[in-house]
Formats: sequence, structure tokens, C-alpha cells
Amino acid sequence: MTVSQLTTRIRETVEPPFADVWVEGEISNCTIPASGHWYFSLKDANAQIRAVLWKTAARLVKFKPRDGMKVLVRGAVTLYAPKGEYQLSAEVIEPLGKGSLQQAFEDLKERLEKEGLFAPSRKRAIPMLPRRIGIVTSPTGAVVQDILRVLTARFANLEIVLFPARVQGDSAAFEIVQGIRALNRVTGLDVLIVARGGGSLEDLWPFNEEIVARALAASKVPTISAVGHETDFTIADFVADLRAPTPSAAAERVVKAKADLAERVAALERRLHGNAQLALTRVRARVQSVTSHRVFTAERGRLRSYAQRVDDLVHRAERGLRRQVERSRDRLRQGTERVDSFRWDRQIERRREELRRHVARLSERAQQSIADRHVAFSLLAGKLDSLSPLAVLSRGYALVWDETRGGLVRRADTLRPGDPLRVRVHEGELRAVVTDKETG
Repeated sequence: MTVSQLTTRIRETVEPPFADVWVEGEISNCTIPASGHWYFSLKDANAQIRAVLWKTAARLVKFKPRDGMKVLVRGAVTLYAPKGEYQLSAEVIEPLGKGSLQQAFEDLKERLEKEGLFAPSRKRAIPMLPRRIGIVTSPTGAVVQDILRVLTARFANLEIVLFPARVQGDSAAFEIVQGIRALNRVTGLDVLIVARGGGSLEDLWPFNEEIVARALAASKVPTISAVGHETDFTIADFVADLRAPTPSAAAERVVKAKADLAERVAALERRLHGNAQLALTRVRARVQSVTSHRVFTAERGRLRSYAQRVDDLVHRAERGLRRQVERSRDRLRQGTERVDSFRWDRQIERRREELRRHVARLSERAQQSIADRHVAFSLLAGKLDSLSPLAVLSRGYALVWDETRGGLVRRADTLRPGDPLRVRVHEGELRAVVTDKETG
């Protein structure tokens, strides 16, 4: 026989009795090339057999194989003619002691945890009072009704955006991801809830898919996972910013009762008002205590004395200037009369020269006198300013000058209706006219 004939005889002898067998063993030398097929060995303490799991069957396996894992494999023994080796062509593979879904859950959880997707540092706070809430769930189940009932009862004027998605079956994970991404494009969305009711591990499996976990991690909107009952845990629960034990609990956590918020605001408002009143009372008492001290009373007396002295000096300066002007006018008049008493054709030029000298001297003396008065006035005003006499104006007082007669107005009977006034307040001056007066 040729090698091929011998191999064919062996295949006809070996394959039919082992067309459907279950084999228990430990995985070793596992490789998964780009083709997607799994190539590995099954071994125990005394023997080993090569095995292959084709790509079509590998797609249905939820977990990833690794060396050292004990598994239970169902398949057929076949002969690989090019190498003259017999192998186990696997159709089903299950972790020994655990279901494939549980093993896949633990594998994905471990991998995502190492990547940091479960880290508390990346969890975001849920807004205290969101205005627009997005929900990804089945539109026909009791879950969405429970969520809507709780939300509307606690805060009726919320805006709710629902993305209908399957939450069970082969296409459920893809639709859930679509919902998360679509709601992230909604403007003004404050929080996103992914929810479904309870069920078995197989029923909840879409929320254990890696694409759902990564969609939740990439969400720009804070997320809440409300899947199953309180005892159920999914990968979505670990990735989301908040895990709610039930869908109704998610609605309760995302929105506080409107009445509770109103009462809290009112209590804070009462507390703020009370604290403000207490602080104002303390400040008033302190100001009153300070201003009644004898030091301030004495200083007020000194400031009033300086203010009166300044007024006297201003009045004296004004009178002095008026006298100087009157004397100058008299001299000018006398000079004019003397010029007129002579013949102008012989005296006018000489008199003009004398007049110019007199005028220059008079002007110089007047300017010097005014300058001296201004210096004295500036010195006194500087002293007055250093003692801040005008600080009294900041409390609402004002100084009033008579623009016609000059000087401060101290009595109403010195004025007549129509007299112009100049009023000095804390910051600036006002112009006024007397329209009426009352004495007494």
C-alpha cells in the first residue's frame, strides 16, 4: 500500500467510532492565527492529543482559551493526512467547573479592570437635579414604565429622551451601543440610564459585552447602570459612573423629590436670613460703641474748630482782596482827575508812564497778596484735609454757600427765593436755586 492508501485505511478505522466524543483535559500550546481557528493540545498526566476549533465554532465561544485551563471538549477524532497525525476536531468547548458565560464574564472583567475602566477616579458625579435624562431600554417592557412613573412623581417637569433598544438576544448589545452613542449627541443631556429587568446570566449577557462596556466608558454624559435585580452584577455596572440595584432605584437616585428640594431651599433661606440679621446687629452694636467713645467726640470738636477757622480765614482773605481793589480804584480815579487838571498835550505822556507804573505795581502787589493768601489758605486747607473734616459729609451732611453774597449759609432768613447756591456733598458739588424757605 502507498502511504495515502494506508492513511485512508487508518482514517476509515479510527474516525467512525469516535465521531462524537467528550474529552476532558488541560489546554496547552494554544495559538490563534489570523485565520481565527484555534489550535491547541489537550493533555492529562499521561497523554496528549492535538485539537483544533474552527473559526465558525470559535465565534460562538464567549471566553478566550489560555494555557493551563481545564476544559471539556466535544468533537470528532480525525486524521490529518499531510502530517499523519490524528487530532480532535472540536465543535463545543466549555470551561471545566464553570460555564462558558461565567468564564467569559470573569475574563473580561479582569481585563477591563487592568485597563482602569473600573477605577473610582474616573467615575463622575451624577448631577443633583438634571433637566434632561436619557434612557436606553426596551420601549415595551415594564422597566421603562417604572422609571417614567418614578421620575414624573418626583419631578413632573423633567424632559426624558428614550432610545428604544433590545435588551436581550444576539443584536441587543449592538443596539445598546447605538443608543449610548446617539444620546451622547443630544444637546443638553445631563445623565444617561441603561436599564433592563432581571433575568438569568444568559438574559443579561448583552450588558456583559465588551462593546457595551467601552461605549459606557467613552460616554461624555454621566451614566447609570440599572440592570437586573440587586443581586445581579454585570460588566456595565462596574464601568458606569453609578450602579443602581434596580431601574426604579436608578430613577430615585437621579432625581430628588421636588418637595424635598423646595423645603431644603426654604430652610437654607431662613438660615441665611437669620445669620445676616445676627451679623448686622453685631456690626451695628460695634459701630455704636466705637462712635460713642470720648476720643471721637473730642476729635469731632477739633475738626469743627478747624473748619470754623478756615471759614474765618477765607472770609478775611475775601475782604482784604476787596479792599485792595477799592484802593486801586481810588488811586486810578485820583490819577485820572490829576491828568484831567493839566493840559493833556504837555502832561499826557508823562502821566501815562506813571499810570503804567502804578498799574504794574498795583497788579504785582495784588498778585503777591493773593498768592500769600493762597499759600496761607493752602496750609490751613492741608491741615484741615489731614484731619478729614469733610468725612462728616460721607454720612449725608452737606455745606451750602451763597453764590450771591458769598460765605456759608447758616440761617434761612439770609436768603431770598431765586438766590443761587453751591452745595458741597461727600463726592462733588451741586448747583441749586432757592425756591422757597422756612425759618425757625
